[in-house]
Amino acid sequence: MDVKLFRAINFLSGRSLMLDKMMIFISNRIRFVYILILIIMFFKRQEYRKMAMDAAISILISLIINIFIKLFYFKPRPFLKRSVGILIPSKMDSSFPSKHTLLVFAVSTTIFFYHRFLGVIMGGMSFLTGLSRIWVGHHYPSDIIGSAFLGSLISFFVHKLSLFQK
Repeated sequence: MDVKLFRAINFLSGRSLMLDKMMIFISNRIRFVYILILIIMFFKRQEYRKMAMDAAISILISLIINIFIKLFYFKPRPFLKRSVGILIPSKMDSSFPSKHTLLVFAVSTTIFFYHRFLGVIMGGMSFLTGLSRIWVGHHYPSDIIGSAFLGSLISFFVHKLSLFQK
C-alpha cells in the first residue's frame, strides 16, 4: 500500500514544470516561512512569545528524537530501492522520519494550540510540505504520516508540560 500510494503521487512529478517548481520550493524553502512567523510571533505579544518558545522546544526535542531514530533504524529512501522520479538531490540517510515534515508539524501544532486560525493555515502548509517530500521522490507516505504524528505528539506534550505557561 505504501509503495502504491508513493507511486501514485510521485508519478505526477515531471508532468508539469509549474507544479514541480512549486513542490521543490515547498520542499526546500517553506521552513523559512515558519521561521519568519515564529520570529514575528516572538516579538508581538506575551502570549505569542510563549507560543514561540513552545515551538522552539518542540523543534529541539523533534531534532533530538530524529537523530536517535536515525541512529537505530534505517529505512531506505524510495529512490534507493526503486526507479522513481527524483526532482532534487537527497541525502542517502534513512527515509524515516522525514525531518522536514517532523519539524513543520511540530511548529504548526504548537501554533494551533495558541492561535487556531493560523494553526489551521500552517497545518495545511505542513500537509503540503509532506506531500512535496513524496512528490520530489524522497519519502514514502508512511514516513510522512509517521513524522506528522510524531511532530504533533511532541508538540502536544510540550504544550501540556510547558514551563512558559501561566
